[in-house]
Amino acid sequence: MAKLNEPYQLVKVESYRPEKITGLHGKIHIRPCVGQGFTENLHVECSKKLSWEYPVGAKFRIRAKLTDREGGGEFLYSYFGWKFEVLSKGKE
Repeated sequence: MAKLNEPYQLVKVESYRPEKITGLHGKIHIRPCVGQGFTENLHVECSKKLSWEYPVGAKFRIRAKLTDREGGGEFLYSYFGWKFEVLSKGKE
């Protein structure tokens, strides 16, 4: 069940390679940057451009909200068609 009253906010996120990819789709994922009140292991659903078109370690600012799925845990959601800001280009 989605969290209907949760507001969208600007969130800094970064791309990374998880140590274990069992149960995950793809080798590169997006997570919130530290210091924003979200745990670093929180998944982020957003445009695949962030993980496909930029090197690992790139940082972005996206508009996202905290939500959840029935039977699943919480995650940050950002509509894939929204614009995002590139804060740094990454390492690779």
